[in-house]
Amino acid sequence: MLNQTAGPLSPVLYIPHGGGPLPVLGDKNHEGLVDFLQGIVSELGEPEAILVISAHWEEDQPTLTSASHPELIYDYYGFPEEAYEITYPAPGAPQLAKEILEVVRASGISAGLDANRGYDHGLFIPLKLMYPQAQIHCVQLSLMKNLDPLAHIALGKAIAAIRKKNVLTIGSGLSFHNLRDFFSPKPEAKRASEEFDNWLVETCTSQDLSSEEREKRLIGWESAPSARYCHPREEHLLPLHVCYGMASAETPTAKVVYNQELFGKMVSSFLW
Repeated sequence: MLNQTAGPLSPVLYIPHGGGPLPVLGDKNHEGLVDFLQGIVSELGEPEAILVISAHWEEDQPTLTSASHPELIYDYYGFPEEAYEITYPAPGAPQLAKEILEVVRASGISAGLDANRGYDHGLFIPLKLMYPQAQIHCVQLSLMKNLDPLAHIALGKAIAAIRKKNVLTIGSGLSFHNLRDFFSPKPEAKRASEEFDNWLVETCTSQDLSSEEREKRLIGWESAPSARYCHPREEHLLPLHVCYGMASAETPTAKVVYNQELFGKMVSSFLW
């Protein structure tokens, strides 16, 4: 069991994890993102454990990995052979998973454990860059198949107490995720990404928004400019909703820690 921290609350970070394994394969388009992921670690302290909400895992109810030594899930295709030889032997954290499970259930949300599921690339790709020694215990938390933004904010609120422990929380997704046009040079694609990114940055960081207004905007994200173009399906955005839910009571206003183009599309990262 992890000890309560006497100091500030542990950080909550929403990141873009890039295109499949490309960030760790030396892809030039990802150089800025790689620099960011490696550099942000200095702002995060030294966590005893890492909780990752990955865009690449959905279940009927929130589910946590509880294996002691999860294997890797190479949940991408069409990449060079070396993409399927990546290793990241970070230990699991079964006790932390049970603690989080109890906290979620205590809030009235049904949840479960999965002792067989491994780490997907939403965890092992960014963490291989951030914490390459793979020595920090990790737990993954799934999204819910309903993709309900309010339910994911509520899930974040349910686990907010985890911030009192020395656990870094990472929401791993991508703030632009239209795969059909991700690699497109069309100017309208870039313009749409900028419109949505501007709205997202304002929503997450503006001091002029009340907590109620901020939450209302995140719940109604589909009405944002170019929202459905940027997210035909919202699984890469919803880790942000969980992160916001965790932070909303104590530190509802995030700061932008990354805001750059990736394949010509604006993507952002937020830290609470």
